[in-house]
Amino acid sequence: MVTQDNKNTQHTDNQQNMPAQTSNLFESAQTGKPRLYAEIIVPLHLPKNYTWEIPEELIAEAAIGLRVEVALRGKKYTGIIKRLFNKAPESFTPLPVYSLLDSTPIVTPTQLKFWTWMANYYLASEGDVMQAAVPSNFKLSSESIIRLAEDMDGQDRTIELDQENDYSDEEYLLAEALQIRKELRFTEVQQILEGRRIYSVVKKLIDRGICYIEESLKEKYKEKKAIFISFHPDYQKEENLEILLNNWKGAPTQLKILMLLRHMALGEGDVLQTALLKKAEASATTLKTLLDKQILVAESRSITRLPELTPFIEMDFTLSSAQQHALNQLQQQMQDKHVSLLQGVTASGKTQLYFKLIEQVLRSGKQVLYLLPEIALTSQIIRRLQHHFGGHVAVYHSRFNPNERVELWEKVLRNEVQVVLGARSALLLPFKDLGLIVVDEEHDSSYKQQDPAPRYHGRDAAIYYGTLFENCPVLLGSATPSLESYYNAQAGKYGFVELSQRYENVAMPAIELDNLSLITREIPRPILISPRLEEEIHLAIKAHKQVILFQNRRGYSPYQICNNCGWIPQCKHCAVSLTYHKSKNKLLCHYCGTEYPLITTCVACGSHDFQRKKFGTEQIEEAVAALFPKARVARMDYDSVKGKYGHDAMIQLFESQKIDILIGTQMVVKGLDFEQVSLVGILDADGLLNFTDFRVGERAFQLMEQVSGRAGRKDGLGKVLIQVFNIHHPVLQFVQQHDYPAMYAQEITHRKDFNYPPFTRLLRLTFKHKDTHTARQAAVIMAQGLQQLPALVVLGPAAAPIERIRGQYYWEMLIKIPKQNGMLSACRKIIDQQMAILQSTKQYARVILSADVDPV
Repeated sequence: MVTQDNKNTQHTDNQQNMPAQTSNLFESAQTGKPRLYAEIIVPLHLPKNYTWEIPEELIAEAAIGLRVEVALRGKKYTGIIKRLFNKAPESFTPLPVYSLLDSTPIVTPTQLKFWTWMANYYLASEGDVMQAAVPSNFKLSSESIIRLAEDMDGQDRTIELDQENDYSDEEYLLAEALQIRKELRFTEVQQILEGRRIYSVVKKLIDRGICYIEESLKEKYKEKKAIFISFHPDYQKEENLEILLNNWKGAPTQLKILMLLRHMALGEGDVLQTALLKKAEASATTLKTLLDKQILVAESRSITRLPELTPFIEMDFTLSSAQQHALNQLQQQMQDKHVSLLQGVTASGKTQLYFKLIEQVLRSGKQVLYLLPEIALTSQIIRRLQHHFGGHVAVYHSRFNPNERVELWEKVLRNEVQVVLGARSALLLPFKDLGLIVVDEEHDSSYKQQDPAPRYHGRDAAIYYGTLFENCPVLLGSATPSLESYYNAQAGKYGFVELSQRYENVAMPAIELDNLSLITREIPRPILISPRLEEEIHLAIKAHKQVILFQNRRGYSPYQICNNCGWIPQCKHCAVSLTYHKSKNKLLCHYCGTEYPLITTCVACGSHDFQRKKFGTEQIEEAVAALFPKARVARMDYDSVKGKYGHDAMIQLFESQKIDILIGTQMVVKGLDFEQVSLVGILDADGLLNFTDFRVGERAFQLMEQVSGRAGRKDGLGKVLIQVFNIHHPVLQFVQQHDYPAMYAQEITHRKDFNYPPFTRLLRLTFKHKDTHTARQAAVIMAQGLQQLPALVVLGPAAAPIERIRGQYYWEMLIKIPKQNGMLSACRKIIDQQMAILQSTKQYARVILSADVDPV
């Protein structure tokens, strides 16, 4: 949150940096000609959108959704026109936009409505939403240019380069370069001065009136080019080509190229130079000879970076009777309710129901958005979607490079892609005519954006987004729905359909508890793989089945402790212990990413006796490889899976049974479909059950039930072994019985008793500052201000669970807001007022406040 800027700030800041050639636009204000003004969103966290004037010569081309070039506070930005109007602002004189950057809008009116809602609901600015939504290559970068000043006649100034002017060597070099070139970019200045005192030298020349700084926008998107080879027009006719080939007297390699080109052109149409040379095993020199002889022609063309497949619809599966019944119910519910919840046990075939619904929407000519919580899940589903719908399908997520994002954005905008599969960021694409939104694994906390703002929830935002399109139902799907969604379904707010049996009546996996407290009485050392789990793994591998081992901690060891005095190495910038990564032989902070050398001497007592506590996926991988030397073991976590296609490569290896035992964090257990997995091991269930969070019971049940669902999906012979000390925890009993209703009944009672969601709305405010006392005091002042709304329940402020990250101290407060119309807006108004007061005080001016609505 930021304070409201003075309305005149925009005018003053822009006026100081306005090029001379725009001054005549102000003179035209007195001519009586039509005036047009624009409310423009710029990708900054501002308290409100600012207004600029559309110059007279651009009025005819101006439209909502276009990108424009504007100046603000001495820099140029790419903005989006949100609104056009004719009435001049009363309290300031808007400056003109410099240019329009598009011929047609890149943002739709529906998107702009969505941005406004998202900014208002999640206590962000529309600039925050634009920054998150628009691909970075659409937001042109601002680059500083050093430009030679003009004299009184508007001519380039002549610089007297002599000793009397007392130039330093660096000033002389730069002034001489400006005299010759007239303008220089900062990167060129760096080369001229060889990195020496750049800014001070430039400042001195500005003070002398020799030059000035101007910002220019640099287009970052670049089209991808490729060279295509075809026959010269003289040889496009088959008879002429036949004569040429039959009477060929040139080199055999040249003839091979011609024959291959003829064959490839018949089958593929356009022929890429790279493909032709590779197939012909020929050099570019040989090809150049044919081009020089004007037998062949080379043409450079723009090509897409996205895979291109032929669109089709092919539904080559048959629904079971249970699935067909559920589909019929869904279709009826979706006519009556905007949102429907499909609860289907793991491996019940929910995805096939999605495909049937997608087929119907495609045949009606509308678009579909298919959301998944994790990038890791998209690889398996995209292959299935493309199998049924071919080129109708595109994928979009954060691993795409900026140029690929631009191309997909434009394809969606032109309605050239009918089905988009992606993580939460796909929700921000410019859909024209959505006919269905599917939110798969809707319970997953990965749908929540953490940092930066807007901190939106993909599921909840999708529900609102669907209301902006005519007849666009939203389907939520999960084996373990969030309590909020299930509550809304039970209350009749959402439609509800249940699919309670696995596909083809395959049995649910048997879930057994492995009591570690009994083992540790006999074996004093930490247990990674219990004897019972080891035996079950042996049996699975012997039967040529696969095993998944789940541990929700990456690295080798979460922390190490001095056995003499109990000292634990911590990050210098964050209040967290350091995790040992054996592959790097380093200690790593999982919050700021800082790496430290391995510590062998205690800084408190000088002892060299350290013990590593707990275990991560890296240590499990090492232990499993030692226990099963003939097994093919792999690890799937943030550290081991790199690159855009890393997840997909690992999943395909496991699917093709080239991996026997897969060890991983949450990314291996949610929504993936592996037919040959017969055993799943949960190695540290106590770690899932002992978080200090009101959702801990719900989350632990969801995670263990989802993990369990990976076993026995094809033959029903799956087994899940849960290693745990506290075998009497009630959530474990619910997991063993696959009893979601019982878990829900217990949790919803607790939520109602203590007034937590879904019975109230939560807002978490976090105050950050390098001094903990300052952060705390700012939070206290905010809490006092919030007392203006007696209906609010304010918990805190208190130090955050991780009280220091990257050198900043964190203080938090949790606000319970009644679910009444206008309460969130009233709360925001007070927060804005209090922050304005705080930031006008020197002591609190640098306090950073982040607001998180509906935190997870």
